[in-house]
Amino acid sequence: MKSRLSLLSPGVLTVGAVSFTVLAWASAFVAIRSAGAAYSPGALALGRLLAGSLVLVVLLIVRREGPPPRGAWRGILVSGVVWFGGYMVALNWGERLVDAGTASLLVNIGPILMALLAARLLGEALPPRLLAGMAVSFAGAVVVGLSMSSSGGDGGSTSILGVVLCLLAAVAYATGVVAQKPALSFGTPLQITAFSCLTGAVACLPFIGQLARELPAAPLSATLGMVYLGVVPTALAFITWSYALSRMPVGKLGSTTYAVPAVVVLLSWVFLGEVPAWLTLAGGVLCLAGVAVSRSRPRVEKEESVAA
Repeated sequence: MKSRLSLLSPGVLTVGAVSFTVLAWASAFVAIRSAGAAYSPGALALGRLLAGSLVLVVLLIVRREGPPPRGAWRGILVSGVVWFGGYMVALNWGERLVDAGTASLLVNIGPILMALLAARLLGEALPPRLLAGMAVSFAGAVVVGLSMSSSGGDGGSTSILGVVLCLLAAVAYATGVVAQKPALSFGTPLQITAFSCLTGAVACLPFIGQLARELPAAPLSATLGMVYLGVVPTALAFITWSYALSRMPVGKLGSTTYAVPAVVVLLSWVFLGEVPAWLTLAGGVLCLAGVAVSRSRPRVEKEESVAA
């Protein structure tokens, strides 16, 4: 297996890592919606982080990787508290008030904030095609907001609160990624992911009482969903994300996650029976179109690469 992986180019491995992350994170929105019926937002976040931390610690032991160097800890602490902790609590709460597809579209304004923060704090460029693609994808999120208004939904303050919580999750998502990027120059993706997850678990320990009360009463399916959230979308997908982030600019990688909402709409339709409105589907198409635009290369650049 190792020899086969060594034959793959870094570009192929990066694309594979991004693709796995997108699929895993899309499935997380559906799993949160399902498990959230039995677990409160804080308890679900803590249970997910504990399951993820267990897997990551085992991987650290197997690979004989210790703590990362001191230079990585600032990014780990910020990412762990804000992204692994705050993001998950806000998203879990938000998904109790809005459907999975809508939540994913709202959260995915995060890449826009991510690109802007990376340009301001990390000095990354903002190519015109990246900005154009983000504008198209952001229009998809606006379309979803319009679909909520036109369908009536829960109406009132409940829907508004759900939207606000998802937007807060988007801010936490962007902040965590930008904080994580410099840390990856000091440690491996596994180290950064594992200790960020452990930091998030510690930050969520105030919810341990809720988790202890809800765990015995929760149906097995909800508990398995919580464990799945910890193992696949957290432990494994955050490693593949960190791997890709160590090899790509923040803004460019962030734009690929605009594919998540389209996948979430499809998964929530199949597994949760949440039939999307036509405006929601249109928003998903716009999000995918934005990813295609942001990932495309100018013709001149393509011609130069062919000539080389």
